[in-house]
Amino acid sequence: MQTRVARWGAVAAYGSAAAANQLLWLTYAPVTTDAARHYGVSEATVGWLSQVFPLLYVVLAIPAGLALDRRFRGSLLLGAWLTALGGAVRLAGDTFAVAMAGQLLVAIAQPLVLNAITKLVAASLPSPSHALGISLASAGIFAGTAIALVLGPALASADDFTPLLVVDVVVAVVAAAALSLALRRVASEPGAAVAVVRHELREVWEDRLVRRVTGVAFLGFGIFVALTTWLQALLEPAGVSDAEAGWLLAAMVVAGVAGSAALPEAVARRGAELRFLRAAAIVAAAGCALLAVLPGARWVAIAPMGVMLLASLPVILELTERRAGAAAASATSLVWMAGNAGGIVVALAVQAAVDTPAVGFGLMAAVALLVLPLTR
Repeated sequence: MQTRVARWGAVAAYGSAAAANQLLWLTYAPVTTDAARHYGVSEATVGWLSQVFPLLYVVLAIPAGLALDRRFRGSLLLGAWLTALGGAVRLAGDTFAVAMAGQLLVAIAQPLVLNAITKLVAASLPSPSHALGISLASAGIFAGTAIALVLGPALASADDFTPLLVVDVVVAVVAAAALSLALRRVASEPGAAVAVVRHELREVWEDRLVRRVTGVAFLGFGIFVALTTWLQALLEPAGVSDAEAGWLLAAMVVAGVAGSAALPEAVARRGAELRFLRAAAIVAAAGCALLAVLPGARWVAIAPMGVMLLASLPVILELTERRAGAAAASATSLVWMAGNAGGIVVALAVQAAVDTPAVGFGLMAAVALLVLPLTR
């Protein structure tokens, strides 16, 4: 019984560390205007405190995956403690430069933390529990996103960001400490002794299914990032305020947390992964199309998209882990790299149409439909 508790405890501790990383990533995103006033810079400049993350992820994803496949515990704990260090650095001075220095450390840590999800589950749980473990760990990631969306406005103001930054660093330190303790109790680490080299990563990429789900990640992440980035701007002509847009995004993420925890295990048990991803694409396309023609139905459209888009991540990760074996972390890095690249590309494409909401939402609907050929 103790062993089982310890193994699931490792998954819970990982979920906490991943949530902390997401929390610090999005610290400034929901309070961009206040941060711009506080640091004396433009809102566009503040945006780089969040935008630097996907850019660095694309560069660091593969090296981080290889590091995790070679020295799993050390690399994962480096990511967790580097997240905490980044949070502490942000308290070292009340300037934009100091805030950016802290964010850069957290951004470097992010691929070490997120790429570890499939290997952590494989190291902690027996095979029949992998789908559930990945689902719960993914829910932790999205929970960090949801908390960030409400914590920032609750604790920060243009006059004082210290309470928010203190809470962030406390969460990160506690999560890193819990993960350090939990990993000491994990009895085995399948595949940890395998020296994963670059040719093995190429072999993973030669798997047609891995390539297909990586393409799905590119498109699906792209839609999610574009929605979180431009939802308020696209809905502003319909009278949607910053506050309502924030609640819409929070509802989407909360629905996604529930979907990530509840759906992927059942999907894996039925062998219905590709059918589920196809259904997610259809729901996303329908939701975006509805927002394009009837923005007043935004509360009807947003929650189903959150459930299906976010629950698709653990489905993709579980498929990837099953196919990649000992190279699971490296294969997972391909998924995350593709997702972050998709986020950059689709968000920039939607930005070009932000003054024409119907075109912006229609573009995201078209991107969603591109998933269908990949899930046949």
